[in-house]
Amino acid sequence: MTDIDGALAAFDQALSLAKEPEAPFAALFALTQALVGAKLFTFTTVEMERGLVRRAYTSDPNSYPSSGTKPVRQDRWFEEVHDARRMFVANKLADIARIFPDYALIGALGCGSVINLPVVLGDALVGTVNMLHGEDHYTPERQALVGRVLPVPAKAAYLAGVYLSRG
Repeated sequence: MTDIDGALAAFDQALSLAKEPEAPFAALFALTQALVGAKLFTFTTVEMERGLVRRAYTSDPNSYPSSGTKPVRQDRWFEEVHDARRMFVANKLADIARIFPDYALIGALGCGSVINLPVVLGDALVGTVNMLHGEDHYTPERQALVGRVLPVPAKAAYLAGVYLSRG
């Protein structure tokens, strides 16, 4: 059984001590690890008015660096996460391949399942929490835990990252 209260307390403490813009996302990664696990974890910010996304944090800077921007792609994933504001879940690499063009790299990293959790503030999608693990890892129980526990910490990490990036 996951110690949710202990994991949230550790996240709160790490957030309180954060001094660099990446630190809140590192704390969110640690919380995600404690709750459901992730071989690869990224946090992507979304600027819909500019039509851009940016990887603000990554647990694997060699394979998925946190630099630069790319255009928002309006596809099935976009409809699920942006328009419907629902988690996107795929538990097979074949399903990931239908959505993400970098599926070969995802598979090479030992990942075959993904959850993308939308982060919504002011009725706008401001980011996504992206967690990946081996195939079939994100069971219905883990999906429910993500949906129940991570939305508020994800918002807090985003806001703290914005605050700390102001210098």
